[in-house]
Amino acid sequence: MSQAARPSFLRRSLLRPRDVLPHIHDITPEFLAERGLHGLLLDLDNTMIPYGSYEERADVMAWAATLRRSGIRLYMLSNATGKRARFWMEKLGFEGAEGVGMAGKPHPRAYRIALAQMQLPAHQVGMVGDQLFTDVLGGNLNGMHTILVHPLAGNSLPHTRMARTLERAVLKRYGHDWKA
Repeated sequence: MSQAARPSFLRRSLLRPRDVLPHIHDITPEFLAERGLHGLLLDLDNTMIPYGSYEERADVMAWAATLRRSGIRLYMLSNATGKRARFWMEKLGFEGAEGVGMAGKPHPRAYRIALAQMQLPAHQVGMVGDQLFTDVLGGNLNGMHTILVHPLAGNSLPHTRMARTLERAVLKRYGHDWKA
């Protein structure tokens, strides 16, 4: 198959996010409309909520409510434990079928299930997360618009901290000097 005949998501690096933003609050209904996005898959830990935190986040609740009111479909796709994911899904106003914990990202199966439940094609959905090797890779493998946000905290799992070193090298290659 020639380079031109390959789907666009295969012509670009699977580790390259389409957008890199400081925070989820930079994702507005206008931002999504400019990109033709009608839904978001959202990572939990260090994307919306600091890793391990159970503290109320009124700002994140308001942000999610604003997106929903504008017609954006939201789905939590997290590798956090099912218990933790359910806790935050309830706090953030997600319905039972609007998310999952222990998703196994970047495995494509979880993304396909999410897309089916959202009833949207992949090119109309953004994957938002703080990690290249789970969120961005999985979203790109499934033909989604990937949005990388800076991690909220540095208190992640040991394997995540090691991956951050590799992420910084990859991001630097793409012109992002990310000091995480």
